[in-house]
Order: sequence, then structure tokens, then C-alpha cells
Amino acid sequence: MHRYIRYIFSFILIITFSFNGLIYTLTPQVSADQVLDNAQADRARLQSELANLEQEIAQKQKELDGQKGQSVSISRDIAILTTQIKKAKLNIQAKTLLIKKLGGEITQKNRTIQTLAEKIETEKESLAQLIRKDREIDDKSLLALILSQDTISDAYGDIDAFAALKKGIKASVDQIRGVKTQTESAKKDLEIKKDQETDAKVQMENDRRQVELSESEKQKLLSISKNKEKAYQKVLADKAARRSEILAMLFSLRDVSAIPFGKAYEYAKSAEISTGIRPAFLLAILTQESNLGANQGSCYVTNMDTGAGVGSKSGKAFSNVMKPTRDTKPFMEITLSLGRDPYKTLVSCPISGGGYGGAMGPSQFIPSTWSLLKNRIAKSLGVKTPDPWYPKDAFMASALYLTDLGASGDSFTSERNAACRYYSGRKCDNKKPANSFYGDSVMKKAETIQRTMIDPLQN
Repeated sequence: MHRYIRYIFSFILIITFSFNGLIYTLTPQVSADQVLDNAQADRARLQSELANLEQEIAQKQKELDGQKGQSVSISRDIAILTTQIKKAKLNIQAKTLLIKKLGGEITQKNRTIQTLAEKIETEKESLAQLIRKDREIDDKSLLALILSQDTISDAYGDIDAFAALKKGIKASVDQIRGVKTQTESAKKDLEIKKDQETDAKVQMENDRRQVELSESEKQKLLSISKNKEKAYQKVLADKAARRSEILAMLFSLRDVSAIPFGKAYEYAKSAEISTGIRPAFLLAILTQESNLGANQGSCYVTNMDTGAGVGSKSGKAFSNVMKPTRDTKPFMEITLSLGRDPYKTLVSCPISGGGYGGAMGPSQFIPSTWSLLKNRIAKSLGVKTPDPWYPKDAFMASALYLTDLGASGDSFTSERNAACRYYSGRKCDNKKPANSFYGDSVMKKAETIQRTMIDPLQN
């Protein structure tokens, strides 16, 4: 090999790294700083407007609380509706600003990810050049390299150049790894921002519906106030009758008798105090499970050694009602501790396509999972032995588990993802409808329960 090879390689290394530095340090730095400064100024302005709106919303809530403490009258109810409308409109303004702010942040995150992706590609090209040169050197033995030089000192000089080449490869690989880490972090931040944007949009739509309903109710009361107080008393009577109807309505639960909606709502509110899970969401989860129970049926375990069983209605034999290595032992312990006959206690049947059944009661926990949660359930309820088939215990169990799965009462996306995990163990994936259908169905049910059952009880 020619004795001047070290100068050639040194030249290549200098050109390669200088080129990279020129692209990623000098050229985009000015425009990136400008974009960042503009984005930060935008965010600061929007944040200031948002803070002002939040103060106004808090003031309206204070007014609302004071109005609700007054004696019942048309004027009081009109004032409450007026304040509710103003508060909802302020909420809409706040969410509009938040969405705009998040939109700018999402755009910035996308730009960052794109820049990082371009940097990785260019760094890969540089790395490829270094590797090609390294392979050319590796094709020759060290002895051949030394013998090919005019002097030993020339050979050692070339070896130093090769060592520098190796260091260059390592530095390039480390650079790519570092940029990939930055990219993954930026992608996670982007996903969070998109979820926040979705939550804000859902909340804004809810506020818009509230404005429409309150406006309609207000106009009805204004028309009554121009006529007779007697008509107002009829409105109050109709509301009271509707509340009584809702409270008495039966709420279906899986593998146990239906209970009045009033009782179900009471259990859900109690669970909310302990866990923060929104009652409408919890009720929707249990409604969804009840619907699945109607479609898939329930079974009895007939053999604790194998987990085999039969359908409770059809008598159809199943070999996989319960997983014997995981659930039959805790199932026996749970049922016997409650004085239940394990062979006459309903559990879920296996779904078609494989897998096991064996889930218990309204909350549909498999025995091994219930055993892991039972102490927390007992502590939250103040009981010694929680019962998976007792509605109050099942409500608390589901609420606790949903918090573990990431559900938060003020976030549509966290509730939807928690619902998917409740069913399949994985967050919702819009590209896989078989996984996301459960979460979508639960959120639709939650909206209906909130609008048609809980809101009329509160207004």
C-alpha cells in the first residue's frame, strides 16, 4: 500500500466530519432558532390568554355555586342556566386557545422529528463511507501492510491512520444512536400532544352540546315566566318524574341480577371518590361487559384439574373454561371463602378462536387477577373479603384496575386506551379495529349514559 495512504484517509475523515458539521451545525441553526423563538412567543401569548380565561371560568363556577344555594324559583333557574351557558362558552374559548397552542407545538415536534430523521440518514451515508474504507484495509493482513512500505516508520504511520478510521466509525455509530434516542423522545412527546389535542376537542364538543341544551332549557323557562307560575311547577314535576324513572331503571350486570340505576350510580360515585374514575365511564365498562355476556354466555367449571366446563344455558362442553395452571386454584379459594359452590358459580365461557374464559362477575376479572387486587378492594370498601359477584365490590374493583391501566377522568384518550387494555391488555390501535372496537364502544356508551341518565339527575 502506498505510504501516503494515511494522508488520503485523514483527508477523507476531515472532509466527512466537516461536511456533517457544516450541514447540521451552521446552515439550519439560524432558521431553527428563528422558528423556535416564534413558537415560544406564540406559546407564551396563548398561555397568557388561557390563564385569563381560566380565571373567568373559576369566577363563573363560584357564581353558579352561589345561585344553586338559593331557593327554587324560575328566576333562580334562569340565572343558573345563564351562568352555565357563560361558563360553557368560556370553556369553549379556552379549549380553542389550547387546541391552537397544541397545534403549534405539534407542528414544531413534527419538524424536529423530520430534522432528526434527515440527520440520521446523512450520518448513515458518512458511516457507510467509513465502513467501506475500513473493509478495504481489513482485506490486507498486517504483515502484508508492513512489507509493502518503504520503511517500518511509514507502516506504523499508516496503522495510526487506520486506528483513527476505527475511532471515526465508532463516533459515527454513537452519533446515530444518540440521534435515534432524541427521535424516540420527540415521538413520545408528539403522541402526548396529539392526545391532549384530542381531549381538548372532545371536551369542547361536550361544552357546545351543553350550551345548546342550556339555551333550550332557558328559553322554555323564559316563556313560562311570561305566563304562569303553575306551568313552572309542572316543569319541576316532570323533572322529578324523570329523575325517579332514571333511578328506578334496571341496570344490567354480567352474571348477577340487574340492580336499579340509582344504586349503580351510587356505587360508581363511591368508586370515583376512591379512584377518580368518572362514573359514566365506569358504568359504560360494566355495560359493555354485560353486553358481551349476553352475546358470549356464561359457563360452569366442571373439572378443576383440567379447567373444563359447560355452558350454563346451552349445556355445550368446553375444554378451556378456565386455565388450570393459573386460575382454578385461586378460583376455589375465592368461592370457598365466600361460601359459594365453585361448581355452581358462573364464570365467562371461552371466546371463539381460542384462549380461556373463567372471568368472574360484573367486572370480569380472572381469579388470579382478583387475588392480586383483593386486598386493595377490601381496603377501599372497608370489608374483610370482597366478592367478585357483588355489584358494589365489582364496581370498586373495576375502578381500581382502570386507574392501573392509566384512565383519568378528564382525558378522553386515557379512558379509551384504558378500556382497550381492560379488554385486550393493549392500548387502542386505530390500525387494528379488532383491538380498538371495545374502547370505541365503551366511549360511545359513556357519552350516552352521561347525557341521558346522569345529566338529568344533576340538573
